[in-house]
Order: sequence, then C-alpha cells, then structure tokens
Amino acid sequence: MSEARMTSRERLLTVMRREIPDCVPVCPDISNMVPARMTGKPFWRIYLHQDPPLWKAHIAALKHFDIDGGFELYDFGDLFGDIGPAYESKIVKRYDDGRLVTQDFCEATGDWSRYVRVHTADNPPATGVRPAQVGLPPIPEHWEEIEDVREWPTGLDLWLMIREALGDQGVLGMPSGASTLLVRNDDEIYEYFDDPRPFYDRREEMLDLVDRRMARIAQLATMPDFLLCGASGSLVFQSPRIFRELALPVLKRVTELAHGLGIPTHVHSCGPEAELVKIAAEETHLTIIDPLEIPPMGDCNLAELKRRYGDRIILKGNLHTTEVMLRGSVDDVVAASKQAIDDAAAGGGFILSTGDQCGRDTPDENLFAMVETARTYGRYD
Repeated sequence: MSEARMTSRERLLTVMRREIPDCVPVCPDISNMVPARMTGKPFWRIYLHQDPPLWKAHIAALKHFDIDGGFELYDFGDLFGDIGPAYESKIVKRYDDGRLVTQDFCEATGDWSRYVRVHTADNPPATGVRPAQVGLPPIPEHWEEIEDVREWPTGLDLWLMIREALGDQGVLGMPSGASTLLVRNDDEIYEYFDDPRPFYDRREEMLDLVDRRMARIAQLATMPDFLLCGASGSLVFQSPRIFRELALPVLKRVTELAHGLGIPTHVHSCGPEAELVKIAAEETHLTIIDPLEIPPMGDCNLAELKRRYGDRIILKGNLHTTEVMLRGSVDDVVAASKQAIDDAAAGGGFILSTGDQCGRDTPDENLFAMVETARTYGRYD
C-alpha cells in the first residue's frame, strides 16, 4: 500500500522543520495577476471594491491549481493597530476608457499621499505614480468616494478568516520586520543621499516596532506559520552597504526573536539576491528566501546557492516567469522544473517556485505542469 499523500500545509510545515516531505513542495508565485484574471472581473473590482478581495481570489486559484501556497497572502491591513493613522483611497480622476486614478487621504491629519494609483480593467494598479505624471496637482481639487465597497473583517479577525479559508492548501504568515527601508522609488534614493539621517531614524523606529509586534505575536492564541520579513527589490534600491546599515539590523532582530519563538521567517526579494542569500544564511536566523531570479533580472545560480548555503537556509525558486512560465511550452516548464529539482532538492530544504510573480496570461496548463512535475519527479523515494 502506498504512503498517504501529505496535504499542502503538511508538506510545507515539514520542509520548514528541515525534514523530508512526501515530495518537493511547489509554490509558483501567482500573487496578483493570475487570481485577478481568473475572477473574470475588471481588476478594479478586486482592488477598489473588494469584490472579491484579492485574498479570496488568491485562495481560489491555489485550490484550482492545487498549489502548495500561502506565502503571498500577506495584505491584512493594520493587523495590530501599530502602523499609524489610517489612509482611505479617493477617486481623483476618471478616464473615458474606464481607467481610474486614486489617491490616499488621512482624515485624522488632513494629509494626502505623495503618490497616486492608476487602476485599469486588465492589470493590477500602477503604484508610486507622481500626480504630475497623470496631469494632477499634488493635492486634488476634486475627489469622490469609492462606492459599492464590500465589507470584510479587519485586523486579526481578517487574518483568522483567511486562515480558515486557506485550510490545508498552505501556510499563513504575518508581517514583521523588513529587508529594505528605502520604499522602492527614486525620490527616496535622492532623499537618502541628500540626508541619510531620517532613514537611520526610520531604522530605529522599525526596530522598536519589531520588538512590540513580536511581543504581541508571542501572546497570540493562534500563531502564524511563518513571518514575512522582507520586501521586493532589497538590493535594487539599496546597495549591499546601505542594506547592511539600514535593514540588516532589522532582519537580524526579527529573525532572532522569531527563532526564539520557534516561528520560521521568510524573505521575498526579487532582483539581484545572491549577496542577500549569503548575508542571510551567514548572519541571521532567516528560514526561507525567494525567488532567486536568474540573469538578467537577478544574479542567482540555484545549484551554486544550494551547494554553498543549502544546509543553512531553505531556498525557494526559481523558474523564469517570462521565458518559461509565460512564453514556454508545457515541455519547457517540465524541463525547467526537473532542472530546479535536480539543482536544489537533495536533502530537502527546497520549495519549487518561480522567479517572482507569474504574468497575467501565464497559460493554465503551464501551472498545472509545474505542479504535476513536483508531485511526481520531485519525490524523495
């Protein structure tokens, strides 16, 4: 009689304990575009009207493809009430073709966000857009409320709802810490080099926030399966020197505290990442790092990273999301999946994934092929 197959949740928890699961877990990053496309609705219905919310669309997609998921479910709003004054989106411009521009407003302070979002029917919103780029003043002269927004729980109640909806399809984390303190736009890069002192203040504030948040997490009745403590592009807008000065102390603190609580930690950082893997493996308690992109977007060689650091950190990656997942054939996906498994699965400590988010039009058959290859070729017996 064959051994019973693990659930996705069991499989991922086994890997995070550095044990050997029934097969290599498979977790292609489908965080935004694929789930939104699968709803059949204009994307602004998801992002502006919560109809459905992205987390619900994401879980539906995970179950549809039987993905070992959960790592990209992380937008819970102000989970612990420690982020600061709340901002609410307002519509500040409409286009004849249906596009919308929103800008966030804080009623408590009367402040408007420095940036706007441009919403379209067929893509996630463009963020970090300066108002002048779309012909708007920094402070809008006119705006309108977003109507017909579906109401959902907030904070920990939302987190518990998502956990129940996810069920055995994966693991669910909570955010704590950061791997970059530059907010991924060129304005902040200029500001940093003009005067870095506010960014060192930001580091101290983040360290204080980590201490307070970890104390809260330690008292929870239902603990997270892992902590998300890193952001995209850690070594894109930060050099390794800036990362060491600003973000590494935060990453060290949160991974040390989480290690003491027995909670795994996870960093997602697209772009160049080889140096980040080295630093995280040698100088922190980080558990999992992804997406380990290959050139030209990244600089990672999966087999080499496995050889150097596979005994100290769980690697998660790294099929090319454009050439393989989007444009490739099913045979291409199977071959690339087998190669990644050959490169990094031996001895465990590996999750088959993609080198960042899969594009909106990624063929369903390619996602199914990736999952099937992990279930069959990725077995350890």
